Amino acid sequence: MDPDDPPYCYLTTTGRRTGGLHRIEIWFALHEEVVYLLSGAGDRSDWVRNLMASPQVTLEIGDRTRATRARLVEAGTDEDRLARRLLVEKYQPGSKEDLSGWGRSSLVIAIHQIGGESGTWAAQASSKPIENIRSRS
Repeated sequence: MDPDDPPYCYLTTTGRRTGGLHRIEIWFALHEEVVYLLSGAGDRSDWVRNLMASPQVTLEIGDRTRATRARLVEAGTDEDRLARRLLVEKYQPGSKEDLSGWGRSSLVIAIHQIGGESGTWAAQASSKPIENIRSRS
């Protein structure tokens, strides 16, 4: 693994029931200005359910912390395939398990980083909001 590419990031969501902050450590892949996450349990993961209620998140990668928004990546798109490939390629070499099933079946979430001096994280205006996960079949 690249020493300049941390093995995980921290994602903080707002609890859908309590309103409290919930921080998880999670694998990620960074491509250009987009951070991709995979949820192996799909929309049954607590962190994804929290995003469905409130897509505003805090993302920490290394020493960078940004308040931003998450979005669902539409299944079957080029972006979906790219995210899955990037995550499996990043983590398969260090894993004793075959990650190909995880890579194929997980729900893909994207978080965009907009460049500039401040390094602000924000979701793209044209992105599909995370709330639309509920309509996914």
